[in-house]
Amino acid sequence: MPTETEEPRTEEPQAEDPHPDYDHSHFEGGPVKTFLEHLEDLRWVLIKSLSAIGIAFTVCLLAGPQVIAIVKYPLLHAKIKHPKNRQFVTLWAGTNRLFNFQLSREQGAAFGLGTNPVNAFQIALVPDGTNFIIKAVPQPVSAEESEHLNIPLENIGPVGGFIVATKVAIYGGIVLASPFVFYFVAAFVFPALKMMERKYVYRGLFFGGGLFLVGVTFCYFFLLPLALTASVQFSEWLGFGVSLWRAEDYISFVCKFMLGMGLGFELPVVILILVKMGVLNYSMLSKGRRYMIVISFVLGAVLTTPEVVTQVLMALPLLALYEVSIWVAWYWERQDRKRALAGETT
Repeated sequence: MPTETEEPRTEEPQAEDPHPDYDHSHFEGGPVKTFLEHLEDLRWVLIKSLSAIGIAFTVCLLAGPQVIAIVKYPLLHAKIKHPKNRQFVTLWAGTNRLFNFQLSREQGAAFGLGTNPVNAFQIALVPDGTNFIIKAVPQPVSAEESEHLNIPLENIGPVGGFIVATKVAIYGGIVLASPFVFYFVAAFVFPALKMMERKYVYRGLFFGGGLFLVGVTFCYFFLLPLALTASVQFSEWLGFGVSLWRAEDYISFVCKFMLGMGLGFELPVVILILVKMGVLNYSMLSKGRRYMIVISFVLGAVLTTPEVVTQVLMALPLLALYEVSIWVAWYWERQDRKRALAGETT
């Protein structure tokens, strides 16, 4: 009850919503949930993501030979210029290559190999009277074939084949399932975002996916053959022949290299989304340029072969993309200032 000296309190009338049927959560974010409800949603995101990866893993495991053929493409198309003072000999048994070895020019002349940098011999049974003898028969090698690496991949150990098949299926399964995983994660995160934030994320996913494919393609067709060639040339410079590689090591290197390059090409998308959300700005990006130089070369050293040329070739695109992000952020801030000035004058 109000006293005589106090005026009775009246509640302020609430403004009537002009659009009562409109879902304002679409603009201001999704409905508020309890902590346990968020945990339940997260649990289902993990279950669906792992299920998608498991199905894709099974598909890649069943299609193992086809996936291996895709992974081996850079090795089959990598070319090398052999040293002029060396000759290389390859010994075949049917369609199987037994081993490679290198000779000096003097040794090659002693064996009558001529001046060809690469020579091939096929083990065959040659009749000798009533008997057969095993003989290394010279095989013609074209100039194009002599430039290819032709390094066989071998499984070393009784479980090598299982390890290789599992690694190929894991990497391939992650790639195949990634669109579904992104969709499940987006469905979990998007209700908490406002309309403007969702628009930026949608654009980021679109351009990020395209840049990821560009990075993987650039690595697959250009960087990988160059990195493999550099690895062989470095071994030959040290005086070691490269007769074979472990299939497990090769597949791990190729998949990590392509994945790292694809993720590196998404750097501008992540940076520009953060700029639009106000987390970063042109000044911060400009000051972080020297740190990005160090990060790019560290990534090049970790993901590529331990030689300078390939590391530089990986670091340069990352630095160029970062520089593009800086100038885009500068342009956006300039446009915002122009709009602010135009608003003040009016």
